[in-house]
Amino acid sequence: MTTAPAAPDGTLTAESGTTNSLARIDSPIGRIEIEGNGAVVTRLTIERAGRLPHDGEPEHRDAVLELAVAQLAEYFAGDFDVPLALPGTAFQRDIWARLQAIPFGSVVGYGELGRETGRPTAGRAVGGAVGANPVPLLVPCHRVLASDGRITGYSAGEGITTKVWLLDHEGIAHR
Repeated sequence: MTTAPAAPDGTLTAESGTTNSLARIDSPIGRIEIEGNGAVVTRLTIERAGRLPHDGEPEHRDAVLELAVAQLAEYFAGDFDVPLALPGTAFQRDIWARLQAIPFGSVVGYGELGRETGRPTAGRAVGGAVGANPVPLLVPCHRVLASDGRITGYSAGEGITTKVWLLDHEGIAHR
């Protein structure tokens, strides 16, 4: 996946942060809204309680959102390669980069992510970074489970119900 450049402090540059395009698609886990700026995807939201943030606003698709829409439609066959803007702290961006490397049908634990970043006791911080992911599905945060295979939460769509569906779809065992 391609990530747009951010300022050294992790904030988006004006070029990468302005949202001016919008697309919606129907999916097996509910409607999905994708926002972008013409160069990158800036946010992906799965509907919650039948609502999306920009319901009622007209769609303004661009080439990047069309690519994201096409790749979401093919999500169930593999991975994504649409450019993204991932603003956040250095730690969050490190975690999100590691999430992008998790292959379809595979999982990683919060503790493992902490150890990979040199912070073996940072499970709570890892969970916070995973939960702050601005583009779920495109950065597959649903592929993170507790060390015993339990689902500990999910903030996109209908929460755990959505995560269960995604894990089942990918053939990932969970509890």
